[in-house]
Amino acid sequence: MTQSGGAPAGEAVGINIILLGPPGAGKGTQAARLVEDRGMVQMSTGDMLRAAVKAGTPMGIAAKAVMERGELIADSIVSGLIGEALDATPLSTGIIFDGYPRTAEQAANLDALLAERGRRLDHVIELEVDEEALVDRITGRFSCAKCGAGYHDRYKLPKVPGVCDVCGSTEFKRRPDDVAETVRMRMAEYRAKTEPILPIYAARGLVRPVDGMADMETVEAAIAALLTAG
Repeated sequence: MTQSGGAPAGEAVGINIILLGPPGAGKGTQAARLVEDRGMVQMSTGDMLRAAVKAGTPMGIAAKAVMERGELIADSIVSGLIGEALDATPLSTGIIFDGYPRTAEQAANLDALLAERGRRLDHVIELEVDEEALVDRITGRFSCAKCGAGYHDRYKLPKVPGVCDVCGSTEFKRRPDDVAETVRMRMAEYRAKTEPILPIYAARGLVRPVDGMADMETVEAAIAALLTAG
């Protein structure tokens, strides 16, 4: 795959995607698999911001000063972080953008950042979910306190009640935020953040819906098919 706008003639350019999905849709799992299976780089602005501050990069220093004043991080700083990360990533390596962009202005900034480096956005992959089913999926999950093996109240109980299938422990735990009210609030926040950008990319024919309620392997295969098709 080749693209214009700064890439040397004939040089392969990695596929660049935005991966969207509400909490519990499996976005983190799918991003991790893309990193492992395809060698893509996941760019999460939150992680990048913390890393830049810790490393003391120019953008990290600027961001730290803003945070110490209790102010919101300006788009110019976020764009600078993305630019630094893109410059450090080989052109042939695909990128997964996570948590960015969230506004029309950020979407335009991302287009410019990519074009300046001979890249473009190829797909906006949205893991579609049924909200009620997702609430049920999240609120019913629990795990072994010792080995971390995952279970669910309705779909995957231990074979022996109260005993972990993997290590035999009898202690289990639940995440404190895996309650219906919190899950619904996180979903509402997700919708508020994605609604401004989805129409922009839909108008460009870039949005690719994937059934996020399917099992992980099916979702992975659907995403792989999209990326293979280009």
